[in-house]
Amino acid sequence: MATHRSYALWSYCGRRWSRVMRCCRLAGFRSSWPRGPLGVRHLSQEKQATETHFGFETVSEEEKGDKVYHVFESVAKKYDVMNDMMSLGIHRIWKDMLVWKMHPFPGTQLLDVAGGTGDIAFRFLNYVQAQHKGKLKRQLRAQQNLSWEEIARKYQNEEDPLGGSRVVVCDINKEMLKIGKQKARAQGHKAGLAWVLGDAEELPFDDDKFDVYTIAFGIRNVTHIDQALQEAHRVLKPGGRFLCLEFSQVNNPLVSRLYDLYSFQVIPVLGEVIAGDWKSYQYLVESIRQFPSQEEFKEMIQDAGFEKVTYESLTSGIVAIHSGFKL
Repeated sequence: MATHRSYALWSYCGRRWSRVMRCCRLAGFRSSWPRGPLGVRHLSQEKQATETHFGFETVSEEEKGDKVYHVFESVAKKYDVMNDMMSLGIHRIWKDMLVWKMHPFPGTQLLDVAGGTGDIAFRFLNYVQAQHKGKLKRQLRAQQNLSWEEIARKYQNEEDPLGGSRVVVCDINKEMLKIGKQKARAQGHKAGLAWVLGDAEELPFDDDKFDVYTIAFGIRNVTHIDQALQEAHRVLKPGGRFLCLEFSQVNNPLVSRLYDLYSFQVIPVLGEVIAGDWKSYQYLVESIRQFPSQEEFKEMIQDAGFEKVTYESLTSGIVAIHSGFKL
């Protein structure tokens, strides 16, 4: 009996070590081991501590990071088209509402995480530019004695149309950033915009750097959501604001049934027809169902150190905007 147990234990250890070595050989591998000494733990406890979900599939934390990367690498080129098809274009309204809720002023320093295709960044730039122009017009109206030549000269001398605002788009996926940069060139966005390859769980920025942190439809794909929230808190200035747009749980039973039918029966088919990728869109649907409820996520944001945390459900609770402040 003892011999049988020893053989089982050594077999288990061998399988675990092989899995770790395979992960280490993956391109772009980043360690996800818990920080600090592991101490003495039973193997069953170690397995439980390092497992997570990839949609409805149970995988190791190392495997999830690699699988999520390949999902977005696969869907990058058709990402915007699929968003329009999956949401019937409503995702554009949701993103507009996020920026309206942000209500940035000229001079705002924004960090948009998991924002590779630039949807939030471009909306932010358009918004602050319109705000700055409005401010300039009001100043000119107050100076009624100026001639048209002087007014034109003031506009021409305006060096920064964003009033000092800047946005940094940070994404872990190179392909998503590539698509975002292409869109920026096509839309004429140059000033006040930077692109950074980085991990939401280990942001490559100093403490107290940004006025606003946004993440839209990205945080559910992070392996350690609590760590990403702590990083958001770290890089925000005192008084800075956290804003997250994410799918949530539908409370209306009828809407919930219709939503499930559309999500599981229609969206993967659209993914196959339009993007040639059934599995990636099946994962995206499943990942929505695995995300915490509005109240649970609110508690996670508070645990990361944010104050005055609120959420606003949109479209019968299909999505929600969570907001919090670093005080």
